[in-house]
Amino acid sequence: APSPFEAAVERVASRYAAGRRSAFHYARGKMMGDPVVRRVWELAAEEPLGEVSDIGSGRGQLGILLLESGGAMRVAGFDWDGAKVRDAARAAEGLAASFEEGDLRSHEIAPCDTTLLIDVLHYLTDEEQDALLVRSARAAKRTVLIRDLDPDRGWRSAMTRAQEAVTTSLRYNRGARVRVRPIACIERVLEAEGFEVRVEPCWGATPFANVLVVGRRKG
Repeated sequence: APSPFEAAVERVASRYAAGRRSAFHYARGKMMGDPVVRRVWELAAEEPLGEVSDIGSGRGQLGILLLESGGAMRVAGFDWDGAKVRDAARAAEGLAASFEEGDLRSHEIAPCDTTLLIDVLHYLTDEEQDALLVRSARAAKRTVLIRDLDPDRGWRSAMTRAQEAVTTSLRYNRGARVRVRPIACIERVLEAEGFEVRVEPCWGATPFANVLVVGRRKG
């Protein structure tokens, strides 16, 4: 029998089946294979994330998974890739979710309980990263969840940089650059905005150097 996580993934994947086949295969493979999906799902099972702003939401599979499994009350996502936004909106029909096309450097982040920034910061300049972190922190009443590349994990970091450079050069990811900074830069901004921060390895069985930064608002 499938685990509760696997059953939720299959329910969400079925929502993409009526759209582009590439979106279906991507969403299902991403949910099953990416360690951050399971980890965020686990955190939401321990303590629901409430109203969620998914910044750089892509095809929306993580937010939809949270809704399908009761880990979120509402999800508002935006991304600068219109095709991915359309995939997300189609898959989210009937759920308390909305997905819009927008530049994460300027798009409004509505007040919410939780903000998600999954693999988006390193496509921005240092100044843009800090500005987005501040806006995300101020929008979140309780939690900020960030997954990004840690440049200080040796061979894992080199492997991840190479993979990101390839996907960006092929325009699979629409970021203009790959600008990786120490994870301490993220921690400092969140702490200055009133969050307690911890960093978890989030690479699972992959060769990459991804970590999950969990910020919880003090008090």
